[in-house]
Amino acid sequence: MELISGFSKYSREEKISCLKKTLNLKDEFETVLAQYRHSQKQELFDVFSENTISNFILPFGVAPNFVINGKYHIIPMVTEESSVVAAASRGASFWSKNGGFNVTVHNTIKVGQIWFKWNGKPDLLKINTENILGVVKSELHNFTESMEKRGGGIKELEFYSQPELNNIWQLQVKFETADSMGANFINSCLEKIKKPLTTWFEDNNWPDIEILFTILSNYTPDCLVTCETHCHISKFKEFTPIMAPELFANNYKLAVDIAFHNMDRAVTHNKGIFNGIDAVIIATGNDYRAVEAAGHAYASRNGKYRSLSSCSISPKGEFSFSVTLPLAIGTIGGITNLHPMSVLALKILNNPPAAGLMGIAAAAGLANNFSAISSLVTTGIQHGHMKLHLANILQSFNATELEKKMVLKHFKGITIDFKAVKDFMDNLRSNKNKLIT
Repeated sequence: MELISGFSKYSREEKISCLKKTLNLKDEFETVLAQYRHSQKQELFDVFSENTISNFILPFGVAPNFVINGKYHIIPMVTEESSVVAAASRGASFWSKNGGFNVTVHNTIKVGQIWFKWNGKPDLLKINTENILGVVKSELHNFTESMEKRGGGIKELEFYSQPELNNIWQLQVKFETADSMGANFINSCLEKIKKPLTTWFEDNNWPDIEILFTILSNYTPDCLVTCETHCHISKFKEFTPIMAPELFANNYKLAVDIAFHNMDRAVTHNKGIFNGIDAVIIATGNDYRAVEAAGHAYASRNGKYRSLSSCSISPKGEFSFSVTLPLAIGTIGGITNLHPMSVLALKILNNPPAAGLMGIAAAAGLANNFSAISSLVTTGIQHGHMKLHLANILQSFNATELEKKMVLKHFKGITIDFKAVKDFMDNLRSNKNKLIT
């Protein structure tokens, strides 16, 4: 297969024609692409990415009954996994009757880095950090003035050596970006800092500085939010009628403790948290990849990958469940104000500030985690998951409405798996054909 030259410069029609010819695709390829083009907004969607030939549609759902810091929320969620919205709703419904979700935003500081080579004395950097900060803020004032009026801007500088690499240094710049995620603002600031930084070294007759590159960091350990819930274990009586409340609470805590101590389990445990968080992040037009990368790094901050959520039970039977993680997100900028569905999602949330959205996303993550672990220690994770996945299975068999009703009746109260549904459908259709013949 020959390399394709100049593909990005092709028109959409030329791109599709090229793909059909190169990959030997049939006409239905073009038909399906056309079906998912938007009749009115396609020009807008096309600019969100490169080489756009159509749209990939994901379900936009809502999870009701979230009470967060005493306020009621209906949370928009975008996900292809059927159990995510159901799990969030189940967790929200229970906790809304038992104190709700309590959220604390610890900080909203984000980070940028300037990497450089330098063989001077480390003490010079430490002693002069505040002076350099003053010069940088003064030089960039015209650019940062608008952000500063909203409470943002450059807040702090720190110099760090990279001991594994000879004479390699990092200037870490801490930013407040108000309600914006701030990626473009941070990267632009970092570029503009290079000149005053270089000038400072020259004016003070320090050894020459060689700037390697500047870039924001998606690891934002200071941009932290905690979401927590509390209730007496007796409240679990209605939530888990098949298991005694004390046994449920103790098994639940043990499952969380296992995830804290065992990395294999922690990965899946934390994925369950991000099931809820990612769905909110995508719905509101934020960067779920950056959020996940920061979260997983934070889970490893003490040298071992651990669970992000924790659980405790007091001697008096008070059950506490919480999650703390970094969430560097925004409610203005990027596609949050461009994508019509992101705009709608924020309206559903009553247009929260960035800190408010941090709490909402964390609550969605904790609700999903709570429901998943509850299923894990009672009926098993597959019981509820496959029940919700049944609609997808039936769709793959092109089941009729009558067949769907018969399948649902047959599998009521039974743990579902793909083979069992397939066997039932095959038998159902075989007997139907026998009757016809």
